[in-house]
Amino acid sequence: MSSASFDSAVETVRAAAARDVPLRLLGGQAVRLLCPNFPPRVRDDQDMDFASVSSAKGSVMEFLYDLGFVGDKRFNTMHGHKQMYFTSPGGGTSVDVVMDQLNMCHVLDFRDRIDRMPYTLDVTDLLLSKLQVVEQNEKDVQDIVYLLCAHEVSEGDEPGAVGLARFGEVVGNDWGWWRTVTGNLDRVVELAGGELSRLVPAGAAHDPVVQGSALRRFAYETPKSLRWKIRSKVGERVRWYELPEEIAH
Repeated sequence: MSSASFDSAVETVRAAAARDVPLRLLGGQAVRLLCPNFPPRVRDDQDMDFASVSSAKGSVMEFLYDLGFVGDKRFNTMHGHKQMYFTSPGGGTSVDVVMDQLNMCHVLDFRDRIDRMPYTLDVTDLLLSKLQVVEQNEKDVQDIVYLLCAHEVSEGDEPGAVGLARFGEVVGNDWGWWRTVTGNLDRVVELAGGELSRLVPAGAAHDPVVQGSALRRFAYETPKSLRWKIRSKVGERVRWYELPEEIAH
């Protein structure tokens, strides 16, 4: 991502926090803000991705309009309860605001967790949003590695850490989530320790291979719901994930 686009995204969430508007960074922008000492990954696009909650739709729209963002009125009227679309002041940058939950390969509901961090979605939720991608690319792996390098995997659910309570809640209740997450952790651990070890930044606070292995082990050991156990009997005979489709703007 270009520095100008990133700086604009950060300014936007800081301004939102000052006005008590629940708008948080998602994706690579959030990882970059949380890992300021790591080399930012290069991106060609300049999109901004935010998370918010549908209960605050009106205040989010008013806030963005006040800053000069231009909304897609038709799209936002039709889909605003789950996603809103804007362009940045002056145009040129697409701005997506995802409401309540992230619907990709799996569904990650964050509506009760939007206030855990001041400028980004919660660290554990950010990590899960990357670990649920079935068709991962290198940038997904890098974001996972960065989060595991910068934030400790720990008991409980403390903001700013990779909380095992939240992680276990998600993977222990849904076999599909569990299958995708454990497969991706296997892959990230292997790549970070070998072929893509160059993605591990010098001076990282934590070893991503150690932390990824701890998460993978916890995913196997954490108690499973009845729903999880029933679905596990079907296994991979039935597809356990969705292939996300872009909603046309």
